[in-house]
Amino acid sequence: MLWPDQGSRPARARSEDDRADLERRLNYTFVRPELLRIALTHPSAAVGADAHYERLEFLGDAVLDLAIADLLMRRLPEAKEGVLSKERASIVNGRTLAAKAQDIGIGRALRLGKGEDKSGGRDKVSILAASFEAVLGAIYTDSGLGPAQRVIEGLFADDIGGPSTERDYKTELQEISYRRFRSQPVYELVASRGPDHAKMFTTRIRIAGRDLGVGEGGSKKQSEQAAARAALDRIENEKLGHR
Repeated sequence: MLWPDQGSRPARARSEDDRADLERRLNYTFVRPELLRIALTHPSAAVGADAHYERLEFLGDAVLDLAIADLLMRRLPEAKEGVLSKERASIVNGRTLAAKAQDIGIGRALRLGKGEDKSGGRDKVSILAASFEAVLGAIYTDSGLGPAQRVIEGLFADDIGGPSTERDYKTELQEISYRRFRSQPVYELVASRGPDHAKMFTTRIRIAGRDLGVGEGGSKKQSEQAAARAALDRIENEKLGHR
């Protein structure tokens, strides 16, 4: 099988290139490269007693939770515990982790058994998310918490918002719509597109028979929040127009 731009180069050379590219994207070079190899090895590719990523995944899950919690505490110093928990949950979930894994090239670098590879394992959310956590566990094992935190912050800093993340647009809209229209918002999922690891959802809001907002997001909840925000903006503009 010929790989694009790589001609007939041996699979071993290709996999080494993929791992080197992954290190560049992580901005981290392994002292013990075998840890990265284990983190990228799916159980289906392990032969006999060969190590695979599950133990490192277990460790990486804990490292990621701690690093994200620390980052949130620093980035959102006024946020309450409930807000911090919601924000962490929106970041540390399988779909988000799988998308991050694809972005940095983990899918290409994975070592899969033939059956798993043929069945699309490189694009499966569960495998991508697990291997992503395993890579973080490998970095922690290789160099400790500090370097692991720096890698995680580099990957997730842009996913954490400012004070506006404390706003719950759906709750605000529900209160305003009852006062203004004596009716509750109705959310309708009108479209979903894209592969499983990068799905986009579109939601429309109707209040008292009127279409008041459309929003998009990487999850149904995010698209509902975006639609609620659009509806709030429209209601506010209409209110200003009547003054």
